[in-house]
Amino acid sequence: MQTEIEIAQSTPTAASIARLVEPQYDFGTVAEAEFIRRGYNQVYRLTFADGRRVVARLCSQRPRGSANVLYEAAMLEHYANSGCRVARCLPAADGSPAVYVQLPEGRRPVMLFENLEGEPTGDSAEDVDAFARALAELHIAGQSYAGPASTYQLDIDFLLLRPLERLLRAPTMTAELRSRFESLGECLQRDIQAFGELSRIHCHGDAHGGNNHIVSDPQGRRVVSFFDFDDAGPGYLSYELAVFPWNIHPRSPEAKFDGKTASLWLRFLSAYREVRQLQDIDLAAIGRFMAVRQLWFLGEFAGRTATLGSQVLPLGYLVRQAAMLKEWESLELPRYKV
Repeated sequence: MQTEIEIAQSTPTAASIARLVEPQYDFGTVAEAEFIRRGYNQVYRLTFADGRRVVARLCSQRPRGSANVLYEAAMLEHYANSGCRVARCLPAADGSPAVYVQLPEGRRPVMLFENLEGEPTGDSAEDVDAFARALAELHIAGQSYAGPASTYQLDIDFLLLRPLERLLRAPTMTAELRSRFESLGECLQRDIQAFGELSRIHCHGDAHGGNNHIVSDPQGRRVVSFFDFDDAGPGYLSYELAVFPWNIHPRSPEAKFDGKTASLWLRFLSAYREVRQLQDIDLAAIGRFMAVRQLWFLGEFAGRTATLGSQVLPLGYLVRQAAMLKEWESLELPRYKV
C-alpha cells in the first residue's frame, strides 16, 4: 500500500525552470541556469544564448494568499516609464506577466525580471543618500499610477491584525505569551489609530536597503535600482519608511539607537526630504510602525511552519520578542532638524 505524501513547497531545479521558460518566452535557448536562493520565493538566474540575463522568480504560496502578479507587473512598468530604475517584469510571448507551473503543492506563477547589476545599500553616506532619494522618487512616481488594482492593501488588517492572528496560533506559543502579544497588538492598534489620517502611497513594502542594487555611474555618482516588489501595494507611508530603521536597529529588548544607527537614520531622512515632503504626523508614526513591521515579520514566519518547521519561532525567541516590543512602546526615533 502506497501512502500519498503531501508537499508543502517544492524547489524545482534551475534546469527545470529553464525548460519551462524557453518555449513560453521569445528569448531563445537558455545557456546557463542558476538557483540563487530560497527565501519567501525561489529565485533563479537564467542566461540565454545571446548573453541576455534575467531573474526568474517562482512565487511561493504566501500566508496572505496568491501573488499580486498583475499589479506588480503593471506598477513596475509604470515606474520605469516614469524614469525610476526598477527591474521590470518581462512578459511571456503571449504578453502575460507570468507563466504557471503545476507542482505537487499546487499551481504557482513564474515571473521573469530584468537582471540588475550592483550591490545592496551599504552604510556609507553616499549609499544611504542615493537609496533614500531614489525611494522618494519612487513614491512620487507612484502617485500617477492608474493600472490594475492591487490584490492587497497594506493597512492595519493586513500588516498587524492578520499577522498577529497567525503568530498567536504558532505551535511554540504559550498561554502566557499569547496574552502578552494580544495586549501588545491592542496597544499598537490604538496608537496607530490615534495618529488620525496618515498619508497613503504605493509602497514597495520591503525597502530595507537589500532589495535594490547600487552602482556608480560614469561621473562617480551612486545610482539605485529597485527589485523584489513582491510585498508592494497601497499602504501607509509611515510603514514604508519604518522598514529602513527597523532593518538597521538591533532587534533585542535592551537595544537603543546608538550613534551610528541614529546617524544612518537621520541621513536617510534628510535625503528623502530633499526630494519629497514628509508631514510631521507621518514622521511621528514611524516608531510605532517599526513595531508593526516586526509583528508582520513574526506573522510571516508563523504562517510558514509547514515549510520552515515549528522551531522557526522557538519559545525563547518569542519571549525576547515580547520584551522587545514592550520596550518599543516608548521607542522614539531621532528627529530630523531643519
